[in-house]
Amino acid sequence: MGKQPHLQIEAGDVHEVALIPGDPGRVDRIAAQCDESTTVAENREYKVVNATYEGVPLTIVSTGIGCPSASIAVEELARVGVETFIRVGTTGALQRDVEIGDMVVATGAAKNEGTTKRYEPVEFPAVPDFAVTTALVEAAEANDEAVHVGPIASDDAYYAETEEYVAEWEDAGILSVEMEAASVFTLARRKGLAAAAICTVDGNLVKGTQKGAEGEDELPPKARDNVERAIGLALDAVVALAD
Repeated sequence: MGKQPHLQIEAGDVHEVALIPGDPGRVDRIAAQCDESTTVAENREYKVVNATYEGVPLTIVSTGIGCPSASIAVEELARVGVETFIRVGTTGALQRDVEIGDMVVATGAAKNEGTTKRYEPVEFPAVPDFAVTTALVEAAEANDEAVHVGPIASDDAYYAETEEYVAEWEDAGILSVEMEAASVFTLARRKGLAAAAICTVDGNLVKGTQKGAEGEDELPPKARDNVERAIGLALDAVVALAD
């Protein structure tokens, strides 16, 4: 098998565990918390970096925005040997008590997107791996960090999240909405691999706030600062899974 067409990597280039943020810039933020790192490839929205954290090797890969882009990353990473995926992203709250800067560990993702429908019926669940999800929650507990644990939604249409949609999600007890987890969970399950997600809240749709609302920066200051905490928890989970 030669190089994968989008990530521009091949077997032997990456490690078995991958942290997968959407933003290529967040790849660098994760790498900065590691002991050492090396860039493997960069193409389009995809940046691939190998790193070690407390002696444990891992790969960091950006997936871009949305399930189509994320599914390409998961498909190609799986082909070259990645077995565990941890999404480290941002998310918009759908419950009033979930504040900007809070962290959410997903126990499932509603498939309000089109990509997974090309793989399977919508009735099939998009759920994370129990062991990896547990490692994220236990990392939070070990660091005295509070996280919200529960179901989220993955949505394709960022600018079409109407008040009616938000109200339905809120009534259903969905914690937050983002754009990639459903495809990550679905593809990992179908391939017999493991996936989970921890996301930092960057706005609250029920209260009418979204990222970018406080100025020119994409993320509000509290969310921007607390992304570092979520990265730290994800890295601690990687170490725990390696034990």
